[in-house]
Amino acid sequence: MTKDERFVILASSLGTVFEWYDFYLYGSLASIIGAQFFSDYPPATRDIFALLAFAAGFLVRPFGAIVFGRIGDIVGRKYTFLVTILIMGLSTFIVGLLPNAKTIGIAAPIILIALRLLQGLALGGEYGGAATYVAEHAPMGKRGYYTSFIQTTATLGLFLSLLVILFTRTALGETEFAAWGWRIPFLVSVLLLGISVWIRLRLNESPVFQKMKDEGKSSKAPLTEAFANWSNAKLVILALIGGVMGQGVVWYTGQFYALFFLQSILKVDGYTANLLIAWSLLFGTGFFIVFGALSDKIGRKPIILAGCLIAALTFFPIFRMITTNANPALEKAIESAKVEVVADPKGCGDLFNPVGTRVFSAPCDTARAFLSQSSVKYSTSYGAAGSGVKVVVNGKEVSYTDAKTSNPAVLAAVQAAGYPKAGDAGIVKMSHPFDIFRPQVAAIIGLLFILVIFVTMVYGPIAAMLVELFPTRIRYTSMSLPYHIGNGWFGGLLPATAFAIVASTGDIYAGLWYPIIFASITAVVGFFFLPETKDVDITK
Repeated sequence: MTKDERFVILASSLGTVFEWYDFYLYGSLASIIGAQFFSDYPPATRDIFALLAFAAGFLVRPFGAIVFGRIGDIVGRKYTFLVTILIMGLSTFIVGLLPNAKTIGIAAPIILIALRLLQGLALGGEYGGAATYVAEHAPMGKRGYYTSFIQTTATLGLFLSLLVILFTRTALGETEFAAWGWRIPFLVSVLLLGISVWIRLRLNESPVFQKMKDEGKSSKAPLTEAFANWSNAKLVILALIGGVMGQGVVWYTGQFYALFFLQSILKVDGYTANLLIAWSLLFGTGFFIVFGALSDKIGRKPIILAGCLIAALTFFPIFRMITTNANPALEKAIESAKVEVVADPKGCGDLFNPVGTRVFSAPCDTARAFLSQSSVKYSTSYGAAGSGVKVVVNGKEVSYTDAKTSNPAVLAAVQAAGYPKAGDAGIVKMSHPFDIFRPQVAAIIGLLFILVIFVTMVYGPIAAMLVELFPTRIRYTSMSLPYHIGNGWFGGLLPATAFAIVASTGDIYAGLWYPIIFASITAVVGFFFLPETKDVDITK
């Protein structure tokens, strides 16, 4: 690797790390941001609005891919991802300065959501530009290796955001951090923005794109060529269903749903859960480069599809082992305690609520919602028409009369049946960042590390594969859209959808069917229809 090639990779990767850092800051601090900008609403509602604002950033990513992909194929790679990084960085910095709802009223949440939309649009244009730029600088036979450095950036951005938040929280204390210290990670980002822009200004245009432009062969209508032409549109669809869809759900399961599962279902405290994920990422991140380089030898398809298939086959046992080690009392209770909600079937609705906007009022629904939020495995049995709601724990009926608040009698009954209380001594807890050598902690990090390995298998080679699928004149546009639908929609909406499945079924593992089904579809479609691309000439 020459000095110039190393600089290209550094400049592209550093900027992309910064963009992911910005993007994930909001997700990590959603509850605090909800209290700051949606304070006029009840706590549950403000959390919902905060998460919806976070989801908005995922939903607009494909539109950013279309807008900036078109610009990148007409104007050039370098200037397009200079624009995206400026939009992202300034939006993040402004969040750190934005007055809260108590100061400027409804304008605060409106501006916040607008900034989140800008961040999502910018991220939609950033990845395709960085991956294309690096691949078009890479020598034949090393594109997987070179672009794998871009693939580390999402994980490194998440890791950096977690570190900055943990450091600031520790330094200020929870009270000060919740009051004003949460702004510091956003404000610090302006330093990263300055460094990233300075480095990117020193870059030259991609030689492959520049040669095509000098020869007058660049596209005048990349959107039409990419999506209205069936020969290329077919590849876009195959890239999505046979590649990126499965990659997206495996990635978000291994990094984000694992964190959600630890905190919301296994009741591990946030400090410990974030440290466990951070250590698994630290140990596993180098494998993005390992699998990217390996894909130059054996191909992109075998590694990506093997990652999807192995993940689909092993998610259930791995998450069960995480439960065994992180909250053993919960595992025993799930196996030994039988909890039923008995009610008139007409009074029991569907609890599927992935965006969190539905409000349940029927006693049958609130009883089941309370049990799922308490990580209690339950079944629903139907009683006589007009009968009230009964919660039955190990054959003993427990009264459930209050449909709007949690019921102490039910909580006491399930705890007596073996379900652990909050802060139970058996739940894993780390006392400091380097408390990783106790068997319980080490086992969980090892299991999370395996999930990260799946992530590196599917994600390490995906940039090279997407670049190689499409011709230079419409490459930026063509690859960006399936990538951001697969990751922004199928992946980004996974945690909320998976938990909604858990809540509606009463099974803490049922949410895993979401990534298993989509990863399996990708493994099958990709095996039969997706072409191998590692030996493709991308200069055409």
